[in-house]
Amino acid sequence: MVPTDPQGVLTGAHFLDGDYACAEGAMAAGCRFFGGYPITPSTEVAERITQRFPMMNGIFIQMEDEMASMNAVLGAAWAGKKSMTCTSGPGFSLMMENLGLGVMLETPCVVVNVQRGGPSTGLPTLPGQADMMQARWGSHGDYEIIALSPNSPQESFDLMVDCFNLSERYRVPVLFMMDECVGHMTERVVIPSAENILVEERRYTADPPDKHLPYKADENLVPPMTPTGKGYRFHVTGLTHDERGYPVINADAQNKIVRRLVEKIRKNAADIIMLEEEQVAGADVVVLSYGISSRVVIPAVEKARSQGVKVGTMRLITVWPFPEERIREIAANVNSLVMVELNLGQVFLEMDRCARGQCKTFLVPHCGGWVHDPEDIYNVLMEAAK
Repeated sequence: MVPTDPQGVLTGAHFLDGDYACAEGAMAAGCRFFGGYPITPSTEVAERITQRFPMMNGIFIQMEDEMASMNAVLGAAWAGKKSMTCTSGPGFSLMMENLGLGVMLETPCVVVNVQRGGPSTGLPTLPGQADMMQARWGSHGDYEIIALSPNSPQESFDLMVDCFNLSERYRVPVLFMMDECVGHMTERVVIPSAENILVEERRYTADPPDKHLPYKADENLVPPMTPTGKGYRFHVTGLTHDERGYPVINADAQNKIVRRLVEKIRKNAADIIMLEEEQVAGADVVVLSYGISSRVVIPAVEKARSQGVKVGTMRLITVWPFPEERIREIAANVNSLVMVELNLGQVFLEMDRCARGQCKTFLVPHCGGWVHDPEDIYNVLMEAAK
């Protein structure tokens, strides 16, 4: 018998892969709608949810494609459900138009991307981290997005809860950027009881129906949601709109809404960004990484330290918004920054921009298909220490 709480949420210690742990984290956060289309290496997320949703009155729909999946998730969120989808590179590309719709409608939801090698069909069963810049800029127009990256099955559970909480707090689609290694890695995952999991519930307007403006923002620039079936009449559109939700096609309206969509994330970046730092103070070289790459750097860092190099590490748990202020602080006090990622230099561009010539910057690239050889990372660390 699988141990669950009265709501059907898994509890206790289990051996789970990252995909399964991700699904369990979503359900623990209150997700009760999934709309998706199977694609390797994310399919196990959907499979786990199909097995578990009947225990908690969840709704699972396999859509005809990823575009429809994203639309279904947005619709379910507006109908009052915490909702999600999962995909990988090719499907993520198809979701981009409706991701932008979710941003404009300010729809809380979560999109899981278990990254694989690309472009195109690429390497369906092997890892990559080359969707990171697409996560930031994949849809059109100006906007800000939140994207988290786990490095273990345990974090695949824990951070999924964070993803749903962030999506509710800031009314924005949140991206969960796993990679195939973490998705298919099996490790011990400890799931707390429900009373020990912080779950942020949806915040609805306190205004009566005749006074309510669906897009009237609070002091954090985030409007409360409008409940359905409670007598409220409202209109939502991907067009530029006013606080009523009705289209207003002019430059003033565009300036007002787009600036708020951007500033509600930038203003609260300090509360959104999560980092893990080790021995950064007094370091000559600091290595940045995220996801599976943050585990691969460990032997290289330990070897460099054994040679007397003062190496610190920073793991980006939140990749977007990027920790610009912290990177600038570190760059002013070290000789070199090194980025290790499974692509040919995407998040590196942000690190290099923030360093602004204060220190040297190095990239340890990899086209994906497998993780770095730690010896390659070590060699760059030794070069950066010169």
